[in-house]
Amino acid sequence: MGILNTTEQNYYNSPSSHGNYQFVSLQDIINQFMIVYVGDEKVISKASRTDVSFHAQRALAEYSFDTFKSFKNTEFTIPNSLKMTMPQDYVSYTKISWIDGSGIKHRIYPTRFTSDPENPFQASDGEYKLTATALLNNTLSIAVLDSEYKNIKVGMIVTGPYIPLNTYVQSSTNAAGITTVGLSDITGLIPVLPTIPAPSITAAEIILNFEDPTGELVHDSDYTEIIELLSWNTTDFKVTASATSDFDNIEVGMMVSHKYWPSSTTVVNVNKVTGVLVLDQLPLLPQVLPLGEITFISPNATSRTWASYRSASSTSSNDDYKDDTYWPLSGERYGIEPEHANSNGNFYINEQSGKIHFSSNLLGKTIILDYISDGLGTDEEMKVHKFAEDAMYKTIAYDIMSYRRSAPEYIIQRFKKDKVAAGRKAKLRLSNIKLEELTQILRGKSKQIKH
Repeated sequence: MGILNTTEQNYYNSPSSHGNYQFVSLQDIINQFMIVYVGDEKVISKASRTDVSFHAQRALAEYSFDTFKSFKNTEFTIPNSLKMTMPQDYVSYTKISWIDGSGIKHRIYPTRFTSDPENPFQASDGEYKLTATALLNNTLSIAVLDSEYKNIKVGMIVTGPYIPLNTYVQSSTNAAGITTVGLSDITGLIPVLPTIPAPSITAAEIILNFEDPTGELVHDSDYTEIIELLSWNTTDFKVTASATSDFDNIEVGMMVSHKYWPSSTTVVNVNKVTGVLVLDQLPLLPQVLPLGEITFISPNATSRTWASYRSASSTSSNDDYKDDTYWPLSGERYGIEPEHANSNGNFYINEQSGKIHFSSNLLGKTIILDYISDGLGTDEEMKVHKFAEDAMYKTIAYDIMSYRRSAPEYIIQRFKKDKVAAGRKAKLRLSNIKLEELTQILRGKSKQIKH
């Protein structure tokens, strides 16, 4: 009895089914394993479907890493941030390339000599704390600081002389290089006055401490943008700039630090052509004259190491294939390390943040990321190539038997040999080596190479 249950016309009219015949779904493998391998007078007398399903998924994941073909890829364009988020089902990359005008891949190699470490803010004495010299007045619920502090955001805890307990930053405004902090209770609605005793109404040279309410260290200020002359109202999620270039450095996901917005407000859309951005929450109060100022903070702190790397210039590759003159710095690279002898750019991966960082000469280029997944992303992806179907059965059988306390060791070793042999056979089949193609490649090895 044939297993094809559709006509050729239906197959070609259904793009979602194209090429599916070369695969077997994981569900079919589990069903067939339960029928053929489990039962009386069979290799495994008893096994629950739950156990078989678990070991089948583990086998699929393991074979996906080093045996199955890696055919997952994605295409994207490098933005101004020079960072891209890993795909949802990313486990490891196999190749990263940029595409030229002819659609040809140019391999990008990783760099070992930079990273994007955490960058907590350090005071002048080296301590991980944010302090500022403030001018206080017991009739005003503000603190006028001695300089501009981009690190201070709404909701921070304020402590210091004459500052009551449970005092928080209600607002943070900047003008002429000076930051003025509004003081309030935790709700942000009740102003807090400094407790300076009379007649000393004004107190100078007071050192205040600012802490994140979550207990996290305060990060450096190079990922904060303060935009002035903005307008908004309480019925619209939009914020409009006075100049279209004001939002050039604002990115989706940045947090808003302003007394008129809840502390969790973030940017959900930026139109840098019209100078309009959209927030995910409405302001509590409308903007009043003069036009307002908002502090935007990136949730992903930018380290000095990454800032230096992204701003460094790099050799650009712009070969148009029209002649044979593309030899940048010909004869001028004596003693260069081979890993640096490429002009395609570099990248490194920050696994902790889930970002891929690229060098500056790749800005605006189209990138193709070929990567490995574990094959367990969706039900449609949980499938096995028919070349490896037997290896899956042997692996599931060995895994089940090896976890049984009563299984004889010689039986376990027999299953192990079957598993190894089937896995080796699957890898050879999936390598898909064609003699004619290999011969064509090897013909080029007879060319004389000049040294």
